[in-house]
Amino acid sequence: MRVKGGTVSRARRKKFIKLAKGYRGQRRINFKVAKQQVYKSYLYAYRDRKNRKRNFRKLWIARINAAARMNGLSYSKLMHGLTLAGVELNRKMLAELAVSDFDTFTKVADQAKEALQKDGAIVKPRTAATTDTTVSVER
Repeated sequence: MRVKGGTVSRARRKKFIKLAKGYRGQRRINFKVAKQQVYKSYLYAYRDRKNRKRNFRKLWIARINAAARMNGLSYSKLMHGLTLAGVELNRKMLAELAVSDFDTFTKVADQAKEALQKDGAIVKPRTAATTDTTVSVER
């Protein structure tokens, strides 16, 4: 006797069509195309979960670098100075300090400067161009 398996196949196909909800054109309607797109979507989701972490790290480094340069240091010198000083703040917290509490960030940067000077590195003093912490726009 021949078994067609209609309900099982239909359920499997409906599952993919349901996962393809929101796609445009044949990607939402046609089972074969929908299945390919759902697999591709899973790959994109996996890849971008990793990329999100990478992007946030880039953002934090850019913020820390900007604040460090206001204190007369480059990003790499600041991070090296913090390592020498034994300050164990991660980049996320340093970036948050740089944005929300600049005075505290300045104190942390001063600790890094002191550690660099003890280590024998040459630390340039802050210049007038780097001391402005406010920006005003006139029309």
